[in-house]
Amino acid sequence: MVLLIIDTQKLIINEKLYKFDMFVSNVKKIINQARLNNVEVIYVRHDDGIGNELTKGNDGLEIYEKFKPINKEKIFDKVVNSAFKGIGLLEYLIDKGEENIIIVGLQTDYCIDATIKCGFEHGFNIIVPAYANTTADNKFMSAEQSYKYYNEYMWNGRYAECISVDETLKRMK
Repeated sequence: MVLLIIDTQKLIINEKLYKFDMFVSNVKKIINQARLNNVEVIYVRHDDGIGNELTKGNDGLEIYEKFKPINKEKIFDKVVNSAFKGIGLLEYLIDKGEENIIIVGLQTDYCIDATIKCGFEHGFNIIVPAYANTTADNKFMSAEQSYKYYNEYMWNGRYAECISVDETLKRMK
């Protein structure tokens, strides 16, 4: 089992995100439990490339202070929505023989969705803890609608197992 933390970067973490305080609290609990139980914590950052704020050399690319990596935890940088495309993460997990991946982070309707579906396609068992992913409003749906659509309807039982934070913490023991 590994914990995959997607796009929890300074530039895009802010109080406009759906259930922001609950999200931050839940992700911190999950990271702490993973570290206590020797579940590898892996970070993925999104890089929009030169000329954008979310790119190497800018502080906004760095991991949000409350989730910072420790002890040389791995960081993979991606340029597309899926964390499994062309960055070495897929090969790393296959080489390790990993089967179960807990996914948390940003944004529910972009990179979390793409990573969950691609992870499923590659044969991983995906675990999605409640209120440990989030997003902002978009022109089609509110952040709450997006969150509920993916977590309560789209992923659970199709691409992932959407469970409570408490159940997630238990499974890491």
